[in-house]
Amino acid sequence: MTIQELKFELQQQCKDLIKSRHRSILNTISDIETSLRDESKSTSGDKHHTGRAMLQIERENAGKQLNEIEKVIRQLDKINISDTSETIRLGSIIETNQANFFISISVGKLQIHDTIYLGVAPAAPIGRCLLGKVKNDQFNFKGVVYKIINTF
Repeated sequence: MTIQELKFELQQQCKDLIKSRHRSILNTISDIETSLRDESKSTSGDKHHTGRAMLQIERENAGKQLNEIEKVIRQLDKINISDTSETIRLGSIIETNQANFFISISVGKLQIHDTIYLGVAPAAPIGRCLLGKVKNDQFNFKGVVYKIINTF
């Protein structure tokens, strides 16, 4: 598998995970809006107003989650998998003595064949440690020394 194919597969897994989260939030919003419509048909006085207020709060929270997911989708779209660089940046794959990383979005474990990669955002704590580093650099994260073996 070429580096571009590997990056494509990792990016695709990230997109699939985010699309699943996106669908879940949209379903939640739809359910809340259905409940709000049902609540408006009710005429139970204070109980009606309390229930409606709670649903409005849930809708606002789901809306915030939707905005965050949409930001993450835009971040994923910025990754140019055809670019390679010796310096770690968005879209880089990093092999270290401790773990393998894909600088993209924070999604956790991604697996290609038998190899695990950790999808991390550039703004995540370990992402900030990795950015700008090159092959053979070392860094300490939470008391563990990471040596960069390779970057793609």
